Amino acid sequence: MLVNGGDCTIVIKTSHFEKDIPFSDETLREAISILQEEAPIEGDGICKGIPTVSGITGCVVTPLTIGTAPLLLYVAMGSASAPLYVTETRNMFQYRLDLLPMPDTEHFYLIQDRKNERHVFDYCRVLGFELRILRDEAIKLKLDICGELSDTVEVSDTVRENGERFSGNCVTYKINGKEYTNIYGVTIISKKISGTKTEIWIKRALQQGTDLPLIIDELIISAQLLRDNYEYRHFGMFRITLKKLVLISDETEVNASGAVISPRRFYVSGGVQAEVFTSGEEIIP
Repeated sequence: MLVNGGDCTIVIKTSHFEKDIPFSDETLREAISILQEEAPIEGDGICKGIPTVSGITGCVVTPLTIGTAPLLLYVAMGSASAPLYVTETRNMFQYRLDLLPMPDTEHFYLIQDRKNERHVFDYCRVLGFELRILRDEAIKLKLDICGELSDTVEVSDTVRENGERFSGNCVTYKINGKEYTNIYGVTIISKKISGTKTEIWIKRALQQGTDLPLIIDELIISAQLLRDNYEYRHFGMFRITLKKLVLISDETEVNASGAVISPRRFYVSGGVQAEVFTSGEEIIP
């Protein structure tokens, strides 16, 4: 099942508020399990199975916007610390999000509205996610979701999210304290089943004397919106810090006539933390 964003709305509902999320596609569907009945000893030897609905499974792909980034990064990464007031600003707060080894975020409702039908999925959690950053493209987050089918939640008419989207053109990368300009994009892949396993693919343009180090103690990814009218350049910004990256493989294809955009694959053996700046007293659950 593939539904394009023009005819469908996805809403995440927590204990605090409802938030519409723009998306490019989604594949949410009923998770089917089989109750198997074994064949009797005396008989035709045919096994029988009864299909039952055991919840929902699938994924949602959404671009990060100024309005959705705090909630979506929280849902993906894990627990959020108490908000920290940013000094010398009028009404600015900073949240720190940590990628913990278990899917321990507060469960949420996910509402799928297709104009002629509406499905409400209860007790949803994120089993894994991919954060995709690439030049000339919007930054997108893919959430792998599991949950239960429910029709018990009251859903109001939610205003569509049309806020400014983060772009891969406004991202900077610092490795071991040094900024690298030859990085074309990254993909952070995290699986949160029986503990967390996180990898990162770093796509860089091969240039003489500027290749990535084999040992990365710290990688800082800073994303900022295009406009410059946000207070002190904090609101409209998020920063992700990854510690202790271990090289797994170099996926470079050397048989190319033009510029080579080559990926290196790293395992994240240290922690992953995000900093998100919000305006006002907006609460991240």
